[in-house]
Amino acid sequence: MRNYSVIISLFFLFSCTSKNSEKVFHTLSGFTQGTTYTITVVDDSLHFKQSEIDHLLAEFDTILSTYIDESKITQLNNSTTYFAFEDNYHFFKNCYNHSLAIYNETNELFDPSIYPLVKQWGFYKKSNTVPAQAKIDSIIHFIGFKPELFHTVQFQNDSVYFQKKDERFKLDFNAIAQGYSVDVLAEFIENRGHKNYYIEIGGELRVKGKNSSEKDWTIGIDSPGNSSNHSTLTTLSVTNCGIATSGNYRNFFEIAGKKYGHILNPKTGYPVNSDIISVTVVAPNATLADAYATYFMIIGKEKTIQFVEKHNNIQVVLMYLDKMNQTVVYQSGKGEGGRLKGEGRRMKEEGGRLKEEGGRRKDEG
Repeated sequence: MRNYSVIISLFFLFSCTSKNSEKVFHTLSGFTQGTTYTITVVDDSLHFKQSEIDHLLAEFDTILSTYIDESKITQLNNSTTYFAFEDNYHFFKNCYNHSLAIYNETNELFDPSIYPLVKQWGFYKKSNTVPAQAKIDSIIHFIGFKPELFHTVQFQNDSVYFQKKDERFKLDFNAIAQGYSVDVLAEFIENRGHKNYYIEIGGELRVKGKNSSEKDWTIGIDSPGNSSNHSTLTTLSVTNCGIATSGNYRNFFEIAGKKYGHILNPKTGYPVNSDIISVTVVAPNATLADAYATYFMIIGKEKTIQFVEKHNNIQVVLMYLDKMNQTVVYQSGKGEGGRLKGEGRRMKEEGGRLKEEGGRRKDEG
């Protein structure tokens, strides 16, 4: 749902004709969620049609897109007390449950009820205004995703029964929905019997198995600068994982010399003043990677590194400014089989080039 510029690139030649030493692969691309998608499947034949992918993504948007007036989440947000609807694919149910789990895990900093704050700050319509403190304070009083606080929900078969306790309570799953949509496609493709694939929607990725050269997928992490003049910071060799990137370097506005980014802290009501420029997250799936990327932007570099050190299935590539205002890249490990292994790696940018500092990278496998 977010329209981030893609700063993750696939080091892979898209073609339907393979060299003799490579396996056959098929690539589809199209438009969705205000951005593009690309799917590459390594197999002798493709067991689905592109029209099926487009239909699935369109159905996803009719449930979860806050940018569609007739979507179920928009109707829910516009309701005053009670709203019931059909959720045949369980898109809302799954996204809600994933979000609630992460909300609880992150001390309520990942909060999908942040919609009124995002709207007040003007990020939906690019109005570029700083709200009055009194307005922010009033909104914070009805922010909180905890069930029974401002809402209740019941899921029965394909039906959703949603009850608001405050009509101002509204939901925005944009910090997780795009990653979840990638996982939806992954499940669909796997159910059709494919075991080697690459899926990308607006920079959110899911990869499984091997590429056409029978190797892990090599993903390039690009510098978050001008898209026409970017450089590759590092590459990851990964499989069986999801990848997502978040940052405030594109979606922000500036007033009186101060920048206001689109990622908000639900506890303060203000855009985060993070020391992280961008964070790329590698996780077991794209849903987790997407949500954690937002959470890491809120908590900052040090707490992010501490979090990753306690969760071996989560790894990151951080780009941040040090005390000397120099760009530093921290990579928590070297990729192997969807789990990145190795010692932390720091690189400092000098004269447009990255120079490694503070330790050595250890490759395994």
